[in-house]
Amino acid sequence: MTSLLRVFFGRKTIPVWVTLGACLLTLFCNFEPQHNPPQGKKVRARVLEADDSGLMQLGLLTSGPQHLKVEILSGEHKGDIYAATNQLRAQIDLDKIFKPGDIVLVGLYNGAVPGEATLNAQDHYRIGWTVLLFFLFALLLVWFGGITGLQALLSFVFSCLVIWKILVPVCLKGYNPLLVSFMAVVILSAVIIFLVAGVNRKGVTAFTGAIVGILASCLMAWLFTWLFKINGAVMPYSQALLYSGYESLSIADIYIGGIFIGSSGAVMDLGMDVAAGMNEVFAQNPLISRRDLTRAGIRIGQSVVGTMTTTLLLAYSGGYLTLMMTFCAQGTEPIDFINNPYVASEVVKTIVGSFGLVLVAPLTAFCGGFILRGGRKGNGKNACSADLKNEGTQAV
Repeated sequence: MTSLLRVFFGRKTIPVWVTLGACLLTLFCNFEPQHNPPQGKKVRARVLEADDSGLMQLGLLTSGPQHLKVEILSGEHKGDIYAATNQLRAQIDLDKIFKPGDIVLVGLYNGAVPGEATLNAQDHYRIGWTVLLFFLFALLLVWFGGITGLQALLSFVFSCLVIWKILVPVCLKGYNPLLVSFMAVVILSAVIIFLVAGVNRKGVTAFTGAIVGILASCLMAWLFTWLFKINGAVMPYSQALLYSGYESLSIADIYIGGIFIGSSGAVMDLGMDVAAGMNEVFAQNPLISRRDLTRAGIRIGQSVVGTMTTTLLLAYSGGYLTLMMTFCAQGTEPIDFINNPYVASEVVKTIVGSFGLVLVAPLTAFCGGFILRGGRKGNGKNACSADLKNEGTQAV
């Protein structure tokens, strides 16, 4: 019984319990701006009939109303039949055409009477498939990674909660998006790295290198966003955000924050790779000098950084594939292509993120030379063995 308690409540499980507590605390945080009470609610419904006679085809676009008959599938009105309207506005990215049997999300306003009221069919209902997809991802991660996979899943959930429950609403309250984004990345980096690596010298090395690399990305993003004259409006829904009552928001600062938030995952990954490699080198040779240990870390970083920078390029360019295809199809000249604000924003995002990623390898190696080697001279082997023993206990 005592050994079982040590496994679940020992020193090595402290990061897990702290992260779990942080997830619960974040879940109940309420930084969201106040809104007027809703005049109704959103419910799940099934399309019984669809009338497309009001739709008009305008080339590739469709506009006009689609008249539906839907059956409510949830809530106190479950089983009730309503008429509903799906208004198409000739916007191919937002318009959808429903068919009988589709499960949709409808707005059911207060006092709606079946047979008389006409509801608004808003979109396909995707929550069920979202839950299933996340469940399959979690199952695969835990099956393959075991305890480490469970820790990674916990850090994934915590990251989602921090972004949705803290980062987004605090920025909406008017706080500096740069400062808020940087603090969120610091918190996420600490939780993710120490949860996976444990609270030891290796974790401290990875965390220190990652934070310094993210800070460098932040400064570079701020500088080159100003030099490139990017105002941040290239982000999706930025204009809609400003017209939602948040005209005072600096979308340029939000754009800069998005740059180092987007690259922080790769930065943490590279920092952990370098720190873990240096820790292993020191474990095999506890008498290695600080200079040689630092050089080993730099060589480890050199072997990884090439693929990591390409990862950022592919991740960012994949989101704007249609933009590049449009320019290619129209025969746009390179001078027009490069000066386009959407292309310029992606150039800044990709190269600045890669710049911080390249910096994190030597910075982590330099920090690891002091943190891992430190003052451990005569007892270096014993100290390192203790760290490795602790990590092994955590992985059990």
